[in-house]
Amino acid sequence: MDYKDFGLVNTKEVFSDATSKHYAVPAFNFYNMETLSAIVSAARDTKSPVILAVSESALKYMGPDLLMGMIWGLHIKPEEKISLHLDHGSSFESCVNAIKLGFSSVMIDGSKLPFNANIELAKTVADFAHKYDVSVEAELGTLSGIEDENTQSAESSYTNPDDVVNFVNATNIDSLAIAIGTSHGAYKRKTENEELRFDILEKIAKQLPDFPLVLHGASSIPQNFVKTINEYGGKLSNALGIPAEQLRHAVEMNICKINVDSDSRLAFTAGIRESLFTKPENFNPREFLSMGQKNIYENCKEEIKTIMNSENKI
Repeated sequence: MDYKDFGLVNTKEVFSDATSKHYAVPAFNFYNMETLSAIVSAARDTKSPVILAVSESALKYMGPDLLMGMIWGLHIKPEEKISLHLDHGSSFESCVNAIKLGFSSVMIDGSKLPFNANIELAKTVADFAHKYDVSVEAELGTLSGIEDENTQSAESSYTNPDDVVNFVNATNIDSLAIAIGTSHGAYKRKTENEELRFDILEKIAKQLPDFPLVLHGASSIPQNFVKTINEYGGKLSNALGIPAEQLRHAVEMNICKINVDSDSRLAFTAGIRESLFTKPENFNPREFLSMGQKNIYENCKEEIKTIMNSENKI
């Protein structure tokens, strides 16, 4: 189906506005009805554009028909500036499948490939996607960490600023994900003193003025959720994220999309653990799932306001 039939938009116009006004469009990953509903409600209540991100494993978990049925049930209007995005598409075929389902944006992740092979794959996806007015994101550099079975790497490599212009021109992509020290998962920093490589970001921004730049693995890992999880039986010692002030600084330097996944996982898990622990007699899923849903809603609102600066941008 055409994504416009669902009321969705691609990211081109939204990114152009975000770049000119120095805010970031939040890309929140979701996995089920509760997480999807919480994210959309937070975006609507803050009048923020939002990108609904779905990994290949999440798409497999939900199933394409159920996923698109939930999107249909949201009654999205184009003026709400909501996009549906394939996160870390691993192949041309996976991107084509998402586009045919009704996704308005896809990421093709060839970051582990040799430079020229990454270019060839990204260009192939962009050539196909643009026939359907679908936005395409690609990645240069590699993030370490584990998000799921399709998104993991034991090593990281920073994006080379000298490569970015050639890559963008050769591929005709619409946005570029860069590696400047973020990572997937809940363990993004070993110490509180680690900082993102703003020197690399500055060089890339100079090479690509006004071009949409993306940060993956940029969850802040709210410590209140980590504490709650550990208090009620979890084991997440030394989980550290990217400080909000560093993310805000990145937004000021042309980052116009920030991906957030781990924060929502933590928020959901914390709510469910606390609910089941404090009410052990409860076996009603609606009750304990709603606690996780509420946590995601509140956290998304907070990050929209204090990190993305995207509140009241539509």
